Amino acid sequence: MAISRKYGRTYHYPFSPGTTSDDRIQHDYWAHLQQIPQLIHTEKLDGENNCLSKYGVFARSHAAPTISPWTESIRRFWQLIKNDLGDLEIFLENLYAVHSIEYRNLDSHFYVFGIREHDRWLSWEETQFYAAMIGLPVVPQLAVIEQPADRLVFENGVLNLTSGRGQLEPHDIITGLPITIERIVTRNANGYAVNDFAHNVFKYVRKGHVKTDEHWTRNWKRAALKNEGGSYVDY
Repeated sequence: MAISRKYGRTYHYPFSPGTTSDDRIQHDYWAHLQQIPQLIHTEKLDGENNCLSKYGVFARSHAAPTISPWTESIRRFWQLIKNDLGDLEIFLENLYAVHSIEYRNLDSHFYVFGIREHDRWLSWEETQFYAAMIGLPVVPQLAVIEQPADRLVFENGVLNLTSGRGQLEPHDIITGLPITIERIVTRNANGYAVNDFAHNVFKYVRKGHVKTDEHWTRNWKRAALKNEGGSYVDY
């Protein structure tokens, strides 16, 4: 039995070309957007989804805390904050181990993208607040969009964002060449119920995106930070 609920599967926009056979698509996304006053576009990073709660540090499975070697640093960090978490569950991208993308402008190995409390996902403002309280950055914010009125304008805006490099300078681990933003996650800026996740969070994945498989775990390497020796190297 799981100790807590895993992070929900994020549905693709129907105009997201980087889908696979088992991906889910939110065909009614436009109707849902019309109910959301403000949207936040963020960059989806190529890391491991970790969750920090009062019960431990979790990866894919929430049946038991993770013990993987690339979570050793975040598990030590958790020891420092575990008594302050209460009912908050902090979801973050763990970039400590390089997957298929190497980021060359990392201030931290850990970037918060969502915080859950009981049956509610906190607003983006609350997420930023609590992330700052525990000393972690949030994932790169790409744009703030007031309730969109024109579907084509909105979709073109998402497409234009994918032509950018991103704040963390991503490079293909195989070729060493710089790449553009691979994935964009759009969320409701306000808080929302856990059961309404699929109506409040959407993603775009570009065609031909770099795919990470399980092989990275066999000979993984630690990601370098731009200021080695800084406060985020180890806890």
